[in-house]
Amino acid sequence: MKKRMEVQNLQTCYVDEGQGEAMVLLHGWGQNLEMMDEIRKEFCQNYRVISFDFPGFGESEAPKKAWSVQDYENWVLELLNQLDVPKAIFIAHSFGGRVAIRLASDYPEKVEKLVLTGAAGIRPKVSWVSKVRMYAYKLGKWYLTKSHQLAKLERYQNSRGSADYRAAKGVLRPTLVKVVNEDLSSLLNQVTCETLLVWGELDAAAPLWMGQQMEKEMKEATLVVFEKQDHFAYWNEANRFNQVLWAFLGGKTV
Repeated sequence: MKKRMEVQNLQTCYVDEGQGEAMVLLHGWGQNLEMMDEIRKEFCQNYRVISFDFPGFGESEAPKKAWSVQDYENWVLELLNQLDVPKAIFIAHSFGGRVAIRLASDYPEKVEKLVLTGAAGIRPKVSWVSKVRMYAYKLGKWYLTKSHQLAKLERYQNSRGSADYRAAKGVLRPTLVKVVNEDLSSLLNQVTCETLLVWGELDAAAPLWMGQQMEKEMKEATLVVFEKQDHFAYWNEANRFNQVLWAFLGGKTV
């Protein structure tokens, strides 16, 4: 059952179900807590499962200014403090993975185990062609801004931005820009807890090589690949994902 509380002066929608060791679920960009429901329903009989809408998504209030990954991290810490959760298992998808990586590297004492699926956070190397396109885009944006052609500027940005960028409204647009420009690669070797990585073989949003790099650089990471699956492998094959998760947590066997 959804509940409401105020976290950092923002109205927050969350679910807190079950008893026992805490398990915290972090959804992806543009999603909401319902995208983690199959995990919650599977584990709430054995764990205290907490899921929530990140600020700006679902039914939670948007931040007043553009946030960074660290801002979201601090918000999660405050939410868990209010719920009296000193330590938890964190399960995160996509953008939620960015927040979870920061938490695991900055506050290892708060992360019992970590599960990342299709996690973002590593910036790919940019080709010279992409650099030229980006320069041309910034030049066009500068000209339209300078000449106060705001309607054209909006159309220009929409025509060249990603699907996430086009869908983002208000403060979430500059937030998305800040978030995707953060490279968390340097934090990977600071993640020392036992970590499970679950990746879709055909993930286009967070390609498989990112999961492979995380497995290589994180100290206790294991990668499981779902063949012929995409960025939502955990959702598309929920039963399989939950079985793998049970095995990782030392419960039911696969």
